[in-house]
Amino acid sequence: MAFKPTNYKLLNVADGRVFEDEGWTLSDPESDAPSLIRAVYEKSRFEPLEGRKGLYRYANWLPIKKTLRNSHAPVTYKSKGLAKMLGMDNLYITLSGYCPKFGAKMETCSFKETEAFSVCARLPKNNKRILVVQSAGNTARAFAKVCSDNNIPIVICIPKDNAGDLWFTKKLSSCVKVIATPSGTDYYDAIALGEKICQNPRFMAEGGAKNVARRDGMGTTVLSAVEAIGRIPDAYFQAVGSGTGAIAAWENAERLAADGRFGENRMRIYASQNSPFTLMYDSWKAHSRSLVPITPEESRRKAEVILGKVLSNRKPPYSIAGGLFDVLEKSNGDMFKVSNDEIVYWVVQYINLEGYDIFPASACAVASLKQALDAGIVKKDETVMLNITGGGLFNATKKGYVIKEPDLILSPDQPAEEIIMAVDKLF
Repeated sequence: MAFKPTNYKLLNVADGRVFEDEGWTLSDPESDAPSLIRAVYEKSRFEPLEGRKGLYRYANWLPIKKTLRNSHAPVTYKSKGLAKMLGMDNLYITLSGYCPKFGAKMETCSFKETEAFSVCARLPKNNKRILVVQSAGNTARAFAKVCSDNNIPIVICIPKDNAGDLWFTKKLSSCVKVIATPSGTDYYDAIALGEKICQNPRFMAEGGAKNVARRDGMGTTVLSAVEAIGRIPDAYFQAVGSGTGAIAAWENAERLAADGRFGENRMRIYASQNSPFTLMYDSWKAHSRSLVPITPEESRRKAEVILGKVLSNRKPPYSIAGGLFDVLEKSNGDMFKVSNDEIVYWVVQYINLEGYDIFPASACAVASLKQALDAGIVKKDETVMLNITGGGLFNATKKGYVIKEPDLILSPDQPAEEIIMAVDKLF
């Protein structure tokens, strides 16, 4: 089946200006203030491509130029076990993980695959530059697998303490290079390292939340849910590190509402963080668009203690126009904080109730749903989408796995010239 990319333009969320994508545009070059940009697709109707498998069945709402091998889409099903325990009538679980009995086949067990398959498919076919991605763990694993399977050169920057997350069911291609910051550093340090690498034009920043392909890839979770439910949910639950997935969910709910066949977008966004790393939760509860102050030392200390390590971004797209603050306000949403004890409880309960294991971040989302029900914020008869962003590790690794060790360990405090020279030699 020949692939024909959908046409789209870019919208500045802050001022509404519509402009052309120059190929890897991450922001509006004419904007005076920081703002996310959003893809505006020529095809305004939600029409999955029935003849295409995996993530690319949603290609009409992805800003991509091609398709890649081995993609998989999120899977949505109506919960029985968890719903019964919580007393809910219409709980739908959107699973991005590895649980073949439900049709979920993401071998990295993470919804970060959705963004990796979208971002890498946005690259021009004749691209000669090397992609640079920074990650706390799950994003690294997803991009590494996608790039390895499709022979796309990439540099992945991670904190060394999170290197254990780089497990794979088979050895990676040599096109994937992993650079770690020293022990005791965090995700922000990995971001700083990647920024220095990208000072050389041979390398290109992936862009994080600013990349429309990343957000629209993650937004396929809502497309999966609406296909199964037939309407936009009343409420959406997800644990967040950056909040990008929750922003993406809202953006696709807006597109679905504009389609007109799936109801109005009254989907309340409920995001959660793992205490004590509650930067966005604290900011939201203060009703502050600006993030509350946090020192690097405090950030690292709190990141060390939480079980959901991927929920520890101290530079999230919260304040920017179109970011999480705006999404929470527009959706009449809220934020929750979840303790490590609650996460452990729901990791254990969930596998008994739904039949597969989940990651701590996913358990954080489950715990927040229980909090919302107990507080009466969400009614038990409402239609709720629970975004299980990672699970199925036991299934995926039962035949064994390999760990990708860092190719280099570099401090982000080193001069950019030294860092670039060291990384350049790997290629």
